[in-house]
Amino acid sequence: MIEIGKFNVLTVLRRASVGLYLGDEDGNEVLLPNKYVSDREVNEGDMLEVFVYRDSEDRLISVTTRPLIELNQFAYLEVKDVNEFGAFLDWGMEKDLFVPYREQMRKMEEDRSYMVYMFRDEATDRLVASAKINKFFDNANLDVKVGDEVEIVIWTVTELGVRVIVNNRYKGMIFHNEIFTHLNLGDKRKAYIRNIREDNQLDVVLEKPGYEAVEPNAAKILERLKECGGFLSLTDKSDPIHIYQQLEMSKKLFKKAIGALYKQKLILLEEEGIRLVD
Repeated sequence: MIEIGKFNVLTVLRRASVGLYLGDEDGNEVLLPNKYVSDREVNEGDMLEVFVYRDSEDRLISVTTRPLIELNQFAYLEVKDVNEFGAFLDWGMEKDLFVPYREQMRKMEEDRSYMVYMFRDEATDRLVASAKINKFFDNANLDVKVGDEVEIVIWTVTELGVRVIVNNRYKGMIFHNEIFTHLNLGDKRKAYIRNIREDNQLDVVLEKPGYEAVEPNAAKILERLKECGGFLSLTDKSDPIHIYQQLEMSKKLFKKAIGALYKQKLILLEEEGIRLVD
């Protein structure tokens, strides 16, 4: 079946004046308008990957544009317009993404960005978004474990740390004392499960837990040393803030990394700093 709100791999059925008609194995068809047909030759029977949604005239249509959010995903999107029915978000498509007032935590404002979840409204078969995202998390049914690499979206900042969305399914938290780089709301990046609490809440870190994190940080230190002419005025007694400012890593990881580099005889440990071995 053709899935709305997702990328589908469909077969080219025929060419028409308005574009290409694509189909699936069940006999369903959807139009790919001419403006999305690439310059390369496309023949009947070719397979194309397209995103499917309803256009401004409520017709099912396929496009090659990559949206900023897909079905059952979270994203941080900007409001383009607000009217008596709700808000309309920029999600990279010609038709804006609708957020009804019933799906807003508070009245959305034009030109501001919000974390939302996109789902299919079964009554209308349209894609809509909700800012009431807590109801879409599934921490009761975790399929991750401590140490797993995951994909996160930066959600919001609290007194304890930064709330994140893990694998587009779970709530997680990165505590402030474990953040050693700048994070923007809506950023997507890799992270690691540090701990699973009794209530199934996830504690997340940006670096691999344990000694496995040393190798990439050691490489970062070597690269920084080369940029600085072979010397860095940092030692295991340096202020953690100074280490973060120069390397964007914690003092704990810095000490492990320089220890590994020293054992490999790649650096010298001097009283005023570390020096690259010629």
